[in-house]
Amino acid sequence: MGTSERRNRHRASLRQEILNAASQLFVEEGYHRLTMRRLAERIEYSPTTIYLYFKNKNELLRAVCEETFSQLASKLERLQKTAGTPLGRLRDGLRTYIEFGLAHPNQYLVAFMSPNSGMDVGSFEGSAGSRAFDTLRQSVRACSENGDIHTADVEMTAQALWAGVHGVTSLFITMKGFPFVVRAGLVDHTIDTLTAGLKTPAATPRPPTQARSKKWDFFD
Repeated sequence: MGTSERRNRHRASLRQEILNAASQLFVEEGYHRLTMRRLAERIEYSPTTIYLYFKNKNELLRAVCEETFSQLASKLERLQKTAGTPLGRLRDGLRTYIEFGLAHPNQYLVAFMSPNSGMDVGSFEGSAGSRAFDTLRQSVRACSENGDIHTADVEMTAQALWAGVHGVTSLFITMKGFPFVVRAGLVDHTIDTLTAGLKTPAATPRPPTQARSKKWDFFD
C-alpha cells in the first residue's frame, strides 16, 4: 500500500470516527450544547483537526443525517431488486426501515427526530433521504399496479406508511421503560395493520383540506 493510499484511508477512517462521535453527542447533549471542542475531547483530537473535515456544527449535522439516509437508501434499493411479490417487497422494506433505525439509534435520532436536522424541501430533493423515500413510493406504486392494494394517491399512502413505521421505531428508541410486547411480534402486527387497511377499496374521499373548518385545522 502506497503512502497516498494510507493517507486517504486514514482520512476516511478519522472522518467516520468524527461522525460516529457526533451522532452520540448530539443525542446525549443536544444540538445546542454540543461544541467542536467537546467533540474533539471525545475522540481525543484537537478542534483544529475536526475543522479540516467540517467547517461548522451545522455542516457536521447535515453530514450525519446524509450518511444515515444513504445507508438506509442503499439497503432499501437492494431490497427492491430481490425476487418476490410487490406486496412482499413493500412489507420487507417497512421491516428493514424499522430494523435499521433500531440498529443505529443515535443516527436515527439525529436524522429523523432532531429539530435542527436542517431537513427542508430544498435540501430534501436530490438527497439520500429522497432516495430512501423514493423506494417506498415505488413499492406503493408497484403494489397498486399489481392490484395488491387500493390507493387513489400514491404519495399520500407512502407518507402514511412511513409515518406508521417511524412511529414504532421512535417509540422503541425513546420509550425504553415501556412494557412493550415481544418486539418482533409488535413490528409484524404493525406492518400487518398498515398494509391490511390498503387491501380494501378506498372509502368515501375526505373533503379537501382547504374546505375544512378552520377551528379543526390543527396543522396550520
